[in-house]
Amino acid sequence: MALEKGPLLLLALGLGLAGAQKALEEVPVQPDFDAQKVEGRWLTLQLSASHANLVSPADPLRLALHSIQTRDSGDVDFVLFWKGEGVCKEANITVHPTQLQGQYQGSFEGGSMHVRFVSTDYSNLILYVRFEDDEITSLWVLLARRMQEDPKWVGRYLEYVEKFHLQKAPVFNIDGPCPPPQ
Repeated sequence: MALEKGPLLLLALGLGLAGAQKALEEVPVQPDFDAQKVEGRWLTLQLSASHANLVSPADPLRLALHSIQTRDSGDVDFVLFWKGEGVCKEANITVHPTQLQGQYQGSFEGGSMHVRFVSTDYSNLILYVRFEDDEITSLWVLLARRMQEDPKWVGRYLEYVEKFHLQKAPVFNIDGPCPPPQ
């Protein structure tokens, strides 16, 4: 895959999972969601995919979500790093708030994306991302501030994995940022 494919595909691969839902409305949203409280570093604990080959453990390139930032406008930025042999690239994906709290949307050439903050206590986070172009690709990820799984959050996440018939995918966490070019 070429680096020029675009940041949307980077987000899909960075989160590392996909699952297809028939309707966006099937996915819940965190009540009283506060985007500013999700700012900062996040680590991926669990990934799931309906397409087991979306992220291959043998792929030499590793793309991972590093952090989430917010803007005064209400937009949310996902900061990703893509690293591999001789490759290090930062990618920022920006989504815009919808009329509904905890829901964001963005567009890319040929399609659109929707993000839902499904559930969070601001130390753990279940995130859903749906891409719509020629087909629908839905992404699910369990994030945490520390690399320690909370059984309550893992259980909650696994309920969605079962409900939406998802498969586990490899987990990648990458420290950023990229070193300066030489």
